[in-house]
Formats: sequence, structure tokens, C-alpha cells
Amino acid sequence: MNTVRWGMIGCGSVTELKSGPAFYKAPGSALVAVMGRREEAVRDYAARHGIARFYTDAQALIDDPEVDAVYIATPPDSHLEYSLMVAAAGKHCCVEKPMSLNAEQSALMQRTFEQAGLHLFVSYYRRSLPRFQQVRDWLQDGRIGELRHLTWTLCKPPSEDDASSANWRTDPAIAGGGYFADLASHGFDLFQYLVGDIVDVAGFTARQAGRYAAEDAVTACWTFASGALGMGCWNFVADRREDRVEMIGSKGRITFSVFDEAPLRLEGETSEVLEVPNHAHIQWHHVLGMNAHIRGESKHPALAIEALKTDRVMDRVLQRNPNLAV
Repeated sequence: MNTVRWGMIGCGSVTELKSGPAFYKAPGSALVAVMGRREEAVRDYAARHGIARFYTDAQALIDDPEVDAVYIATPPDSHLEYSLMVAAAGKHCCVEKPMSLNAEQSALMQRTFEQAGLHLFVSYYRRSLPRFQQVRDWLQDGRIGELRHLTWTLCKPPSEDDASSANWRTDPAIAGGGYFADLASHGFDLFQYLVGDIVDVAGFTARQAGRYAAEDAVTACWTFASGALGMGCWNFVADRREDRVEMIGSKGRITFSVFDEAPLRLEGETSEVLEVPNHAHIQWHHVLGMNAHIRGESKHPALAIEALKTDRVMDRVLQRNPNLAV
């Protein structure tokens, strides 16, 4: 399979620049069909992006004989249903993150694809970004010694559309939580890629402003398998935007942002400050990795078995299943 032919379910904002173009511009990749519920919108998307076929029915796209793999770019509440449809059709799949509404759904998805001998990827594309490969290299090279502690602060002020009915990210029935479920999942997945598995976690949530049904403030503490500790603060009704991770080691420190393109800073026996910009289509490296994995050329790090670990952590922090082992 020299070129992996993708079909895409959903054509919302994330697909305009972050993901969609990567599927048809990356070498060895093609986006041959797209599906959306509103014909006018999906027709327009297909025309603007030069996609040959469009559908308003997901099953029709999945059954398209020219589609080898399906990218599900819809909110989390539909991931389970659509992914099982893809597995039943015998095709590979990538779902947007979070993988689903909870770890129970995600475990079913992962198990179904594994038993079918199919690949299921999750769009935790930060595992593939050069900036975080650099952080991983620093850690593996022992540049800060043994990791002792990791802290992450992510804050932003409230916005006008927080409580809008069009904003699914603040509706727990659709997103599985609020902005924490949507954003913190990226960080927890990245940290486990950089540091190793989280083996215990506890958290507290609050609705401090009460603008919507989901939580708007979260704190959590956790333990990595290595013995390093972690601590996080996420507040989405704060006074300003802040995104800062600090990794404290026995011989130095690393600081960076999960979402912002802030410089990577290493303080140790020798110090470095590096600017590592992201690709214009931020899922570019993720798409390249999935296609190489499907072709059997290499192993992609953003597999469902890894994403499931993050869902278990999120379930514990959000108390969706507080007795679930991570």
C-alpha cells in the first residue's frame, strides 16, 4: 500500500488547518472522501480542499471501496459508534481525542480493533511533534538527571461562547467533561510518552463560575511508575492565559508549554533554549507516522492501547470511575 487512502467523518474547524490538509498533502497519503451531516457544508469543504467525493451518511463513506482507513473528526460522544462501524468494515481508523467519553468505551474500541487485527490510532499528535521529541531526547540523555517532579499549570479566562449551545466542549454529555477533558487529555498522554506510565492519581473538580454544566477548575496529583511525582492545576475562569510545564530533575530542569510554541528551556550542567516551531498542519507528523505504521514500516506511538491509559487517568481525576485502576 504505497498510498494510504483516507476517508474523513466530520469537517469541523479542527479539520480546516490542523488535520485535514495533512491527510491529502503528506507523502504517501490521500484524502479521497469526506462526510458531514449537512450537505451544503460538506460539499463546500470538499470543493475547497479538492476532495473527490463527499457523503452525508457515515456508513456510505466507510463502505467506499476506495477508502482504506477512516479518520473520525467528530466530538467524543460519537467515537464509539463510528469506530465500531469502521472495525466491522475491516478498515483501519483514527479517532480524535479524547478517544471516547470514558475508559470503558475506549477499552471496547481498543479490544475490538485488536481482535480484528486492525490498527486504531488516536490523535494525540504531540507524541510525534519535533519539539517534544527534543524534550524526550533530553530526558533520555540524562540531561536533568533523574526526574523528581512534574508540574503543569494551564489557565485561560472565560469567553463569550463558553455557555453557548454550539460549544460542545463544555457539555459533559458530548465531551465527557469540560475544557479539562478536551485539553488536559493531551497533556496526560504527552507526559506518559515522555516520562512513563502514571500508576496512581487523584483529583478534585469544581464549578467555580457556574457558567456551564461541566467543571471549570481541576487539580490533580499523580505518581509515575519511575517514582517521580506530578501535580496539575487547570482553571478555565482565570484572570489570564498560562500554559507552563516544569520538569524538576536531580541535576536540572526543563520547562515548556503543551499548547503554546514557547521556547524549550533546559537548565543543567549545560543549558539550552530552543525555538522549535510546529508544522502549519500540526498533525502532519502524526499522519506520516500512521501511514508508515499501516504500511508496516515503523511503529506509531499514538495507538489506542496508549490512549486508553490516559482515559483511565481522566476517569479517576473527573471521578467518572474513581475506583478504576490506572
